[in-house]
Amino acid sequence: MEAFIYDALRSVRGKGNRKGALNGTTPTYLVASLLKELKARHDFDPALVEDLILGCVTQIMDQGANIAKTAAQQSGYGDHLCGVTLNRFCGSGLEAVNQAAAYVKSGFSELIIAGGVESMSRVKMGSDGGALMMDPSVALPGHIVPQGVSADLIASKYGYSRKDVDEFAYHSQMRAAQAQQENRFKSRVSIKDVNGISILDHDENIRPSTTMETLAGLDPAFAMMGQMAGFDAVAIDRYPEVEFIDHVHHAGNSSAIVDGTALAMIGSKAAGEKMGMKPRAKILSVAVAGDDPTIMLTAPAPASRKALAKIGMDKNDIDLFEVNEAFAAVPMRFMQDMGVPFDKVNVNGGAIALGHPLGATGCMLLGTVIDELERQNKSTGLVTLCIGGGMGIATIIERV
Repeated sequence: MEAFIYDALRSVRGKGNRKGALNGTTPTYLVASLLKELKARHDFDPALVEDLILGCVTQIMDQGANIAKTAAQQSGYGDHLCGVTLNRFCGSGLEAVNQAAAYVKSGFSELIIAGGVESMSRVKMGSDGGALMMDPSVALPGHIVPQGVSADLIASKYGYSRKDVDEFAYHSQMRAAQAQQENRFKSRVSIKDVNGISILDHDENIRPSTTMETLAGLDPAFAMMGQMAGFDAVAIDRYPEVEFIDHVHHAGNSSAIVDGTALAMIGSKAAGEKMGMKPRAKILSVAVAGDDPTIMLTAPAPASRKALAKIGMDKNDIDLFEVNEAFAAVPMRFMQDMGVPFDKVNVNGGAIALGHPLGATGCMLLGTVIDELERQNKSTGLVTLCIGGGMGIATIIERV
């Protein structure tokens, strides 16, 4: 049985601080707004939707107590709609889609809505604690360091200079600005208040005025953490071939903190017939892979190779790649490792410009690649993200 993507929507992304336009909007409201938008666009019977699977990384406060079921309750779909919230760190939104696809392909379910949410202005990243970073008995044996130090380790190990990573960040901003100007993000949905008045109708973090000079003026974000807190020494102990950590990442070449949500309708052929909807794409293969937790952010390539191998494809069979820009060094290393050209990767910019709402980003990238495949009249896309703890996730889709 095949798993089809009938639609994929995402909210606009608001800056993840008190001044951000979505700071006054709860994450439950964000998800419920997209659920209502899906229903309004396609006029399907909501009784057909069996479950709502949401990725969310920081599951406390506004995002606690199973936000998937909370949003389902507020959606107007009916009391039948169940909900489950999962956490695979930055891969959560794509993991939700992949789990929905697995349910459909197995025949256990016919129609599921899956995606993710993260309101980073309201629920601060890391506020849920956890032993992976906080407990020395876990962190020390694994040589666990903060992700920013891991990104700088990648740059140091593979020879990416400050100019290299800044140049990548500059192109992310320029590509995203052009995409927004040309209205390429067809999956994007404005957020309105209860009276139908627009709260935010564009991606708030894009900075078209970015230049190489402005990027060069930003201070490294992780130098003090690495040097004063001793994390550089931990990284070098694990990678003694690296003489020193060159701290090249900063706020301008790392993913922006934002609020946002995304949803995808994943269903069987029979579900589409019942709804009277044609699919936009189908899911061909999915995979996760683990890598060294110190360097942490290099697993998108092994996850992608694993997903490709499962269906007898290789990198040359993929038309477009979406590689989450957690830090500039992550997609740079992916392109080098996989031998993929820059003109196939993140052609409309990425999280450096648009932002990375942790639990939602994977599903957002899915909608982005479907939009662009349709715009360019191309066929196949691969979405991949690095994940805390050294994991990677990948999903391969094909337009229908």
